[in-house]
Amino acid sequence: MSQHPYRTPQAAPPAQSLPRRDMREAARGPFTPPDTALPSQSAQQAQELAQRYELLHRLGIPITADEDFDDLARDMATQAGFLYGFVNLFLEQQTFVGLHQPPPDSGFVIVGRTMSRDHGWCPEVMARRKALPLHDVHASPRFSGNAVVDAVGIRSYFGAPLIHESGTVLGTVCVIDPEKRPLADARRLRDIVINASAQVMDHIARAPAR
Repeated sequence: MSQHPYRTPQAAPPAQSLPRRDMREAARGPFTPPDTALPSQSAQQAQELAQRYELLHRLGIPITADEDFDDLARDMATQAGFLYGFVNLFLEQQTFVGLHQPPPDSGFVIVGRTMSRDHGWCPEVMARRKALPLHDVHASPRFSGNAVVDAVGIRSYFGAPLIHESGTVLGTVCVIDPEKRPLADARRLRDIVINASAQVMDHIARAPAR
């Protein structure tokens, strides 16, 4: 059986990466919700963002790269058999406080810790407030036209929301991969990310509150 081209590092120009930011260098001090909406935000989105910031601060949850969240992202990706795993908080940008990805010398695209709020499929998960299983993103025109498809060459996505007991949606967990998955495997993979979202929320609930 022939190998997928993304599985074999190619002697070609470096693959395009998503915007990169070393979140471990970001300040971990107190943070303040933005007073005004960003140009691309509606009043409702700005209110939701302020509520999200307030809740994260009250719960004592880091909004920068965190080793515990990295471990949860790695476990989720490993269980699903995907190259990339994310614990994603929706702030001014999508912020990957948990991230698992291939090593830098693997030949695969290396992603950063942030991404535009409009890119990828997690915004859809935030809006629908339930899991989104895409065994093949090209199977649906609605989901195939996406910046992540072009930037990283992604073919499969499975994501689930992080919903606090208050009803506030903090973000998502998701796995992505440059290979599509069999439709018959979609339910199992969906359940993996749903279980991972429960594990993340359990970890958040056990964090020392401020």
